[in-house]
Amino acid sequence: MYLEKKIAVVIPAYNEEKLVGKVISTLPDYVDNIVVVDDCSQDKTVAVVQSLAASNKKITLLQHEQNGGVGAATATGYKWTRDHEFDVSVIMNADFQMDPEDLPHILQPVCAGECDYTKGNRLFQGESWGMIPKHRYIGNSFLSFFTKIASGYWHIADSQSGYTAISLAALKAIDLDTLYPQYGIPNDMLIRLNIANMRVRDIPVRPVYNVGEVSGIKIRKVTFAIPWMLTKGFFRRMLQKYVIRDFHPLIFFYFLGLLFFFFSVILSIRMVVYLNIDGHLPPINTLAAMFSFMSSSLFTLFAMWFDMEYNKDLK
Repeated sequence: MYLEKKIAVVIPAYNEEKLVGKVISTLPDYVDNIVVVDDCSQDKTVAVVQSLAASNKKITLLQHEQNGGVGAATATGYKWTRDHEFDVSVIMNADFQMDPEDLPHILQPVCAGECDYTKGNRLFQGESWGMIPKHRYIGNSFLSFFTKIASGYWHIADSQSGYTAISLAALKAIDLDTLYPQYGIPNDMLIRLNIANMRVRDIPVRPVYNVGEVSGIKIRKVTFAIPWMLTKGFFRRMLQKYVIRDFHPLIFFYFLGLLFFFFSVILSIRMVVYLNIDGHLPPINTLAAMFSFMSSSLFTLFAMWFDMEYNKDLK
C-alpha cells in the first residue's frame, strides 16, 4: 500500500520477452498487485511472466486471444483493477521506458486526493530534446497541442505519455468498453476524463530510451488515425459537456468559427478562380474572404478562451 491506498500496476505487453521481467522486478514493494496483460504476443513474453509469477504472488497474468492493441490491453487491465476495487491503478509499459523511481511522484497526488488522474510529462526535463528521438519529440508536440483543444485540459502537455495513475472513482466514471484500442489511448482518456470533470495533473518524469526497447508505433498509421480520433473526441466532448450535461454559449462560438471558416475557404477558392480568369482579384470577394477569416479566428479564439476558463479548476 502507498499512503493507505491499494495500488495496482497494469503492464500492457506485446512481444516484450526481453524487458518485461526487468519492469516487474524493479517495481517497489508497496505495489499490491502487478497485472500483466499479454496482447497475444508471438514471443516468450507469457513464459517469462509465468515464470516470475511462480515465485511472486502479486503477479496476475491476463491474456488476449487476439491482438487488440495497447489501448485494448490497457482497458483489460483497468477493468480487472476496477472490479477488484484497487484505489489507484498505474499504467507502466513493458519496454522499461518508464522509470520506477518516478512512481511515487505519479502516485502521490492521486493517493492524497489532490487530483483524479496524473500523467508523466517527459518534456519538463531540460535534456528531453537530446534524449527523445527528434521525430517523436516533434510529433508529440503537435499532438499535445491538438489534444489540448480536443480534451479541454489546456495545462497538460506530452499527451502521448502513457505513464499514468488513475483513482478508482475516475475509473468508474468512464466507459472502458469503448476506449480507443490503439496508441491514441492517452489522448482518448483525457477527453473522457474531461467530460466526467475529473482533475488531471502533469508530473515531471525522466524519459528513458536506448534500453533495448523496440517501438511498435507505425508512423504512417498514427499520422491520420490519432488526429481523426481527436476530431471525433472533440465533437463528442462538445456535445456531452456543453449541450447534454450542461449548457455553455461557447458551443455557438465554435459553431460560428467553423461556419465562417467554411465561408473563407469557399471565397478563397473563388478568388483564385477569378485571378486565373481575369488576372486580378475581385475586390468584394477579397473583402468577404478576409472578413470571414477574421471572424472565424475571433470566434474560435473566444471559444477556446471560454473552454479554458470553464476547465481551469480541473487541475
